[in-house]
Amino acid sequence: MSEPLIELKGVSKSFGSKVVLDNFDLKIYKGEALVIIGPSGTGKSTILRLIAGLLAPDTGEIYIQGQKRQGLIEDAQDPIFIGMVFQQAALFDSLTVEENVGFMLFERSRLSRRKIRELVTQKLEMVGLSGVNQRYPAELSGGMRKRVSFARAIMANPDNPQDNPEVLLYDEPTAGLDPIASTVIEDLVRDLQHTDGGCGTYVMVTHQDSTIRRTADRIVFLFQGKVQWEGQVSEIETSDNPLVRQFFTGSLIGPIPVIG
Repeated sequence: MSEPLIELKGVSKSFGSKVVLDNFDLKIYKGEALVIIGPSGTGKSTILRLIAGLLAPDTGEIYIQGQKRQGLIEDAQDPIFIGMVFQQAALFDSLTVEENVGFMLFERSRLSRRKIRELVTQKLEMVGLSGVNQRYPAELSGGMRKRVSFARAIMANPDNPQDNPEVLLYDEPTAGLDPIASTVIEDLVRDLQHTDGGCGTYVMVTHQDSTIRRTADRIVFLFQGKVQWEGQVSEIETSDNPLVRQFFTGSLIGPIPVIG
């Protein structure tokens, strides 16, 4: 198999006395759709933040395209650009949609405002949003805000290919959405993987059954700080792993403790 785009080796992370990741290993390959699942509070979002360079591991190593990362993302530039879509969209409320989507270009490029506007419009059309450039986030539905955050995450800088995303990280992209809006987002995730100008590799954290089944090529089950199961969507129903069985049936009986 080819060299992974991203690799976590023996990564451990604690917050106070709580061990979230315990000697955790993970490989992410170019062109794959990896979905990380598991009970709440098991460190799934922490993995995304480690990959993004927003957190540093307590111990262990992170490699980006074979290059060991030193410190956080602001300490040294990774060999590839990693984009992130946050759970709550994380848009700037005081900026228009156009200013949100084009934020990186406004801040880091020498492109004219007219050119940035053209690029923003293209990305918004890719995510199914036309004519919303001058709206503010408060004027959009939850599903529309998610799509705006997708457009921002895939924004490329024609002046600097180093700024073009090679990997997208999705943190609960369908959380809080109704089933129809979730389907729109799930389809969009897949479309962006195979669309020119999108991003061919992604890692997602989600609890949603439909989102797992419709967006995953490979599934990793995280529990007690380690990978407890790994497989394809087609293996969900045939797996005899008790964690997988309990998670997908919603049973109160099994190795995953019931909280609350």
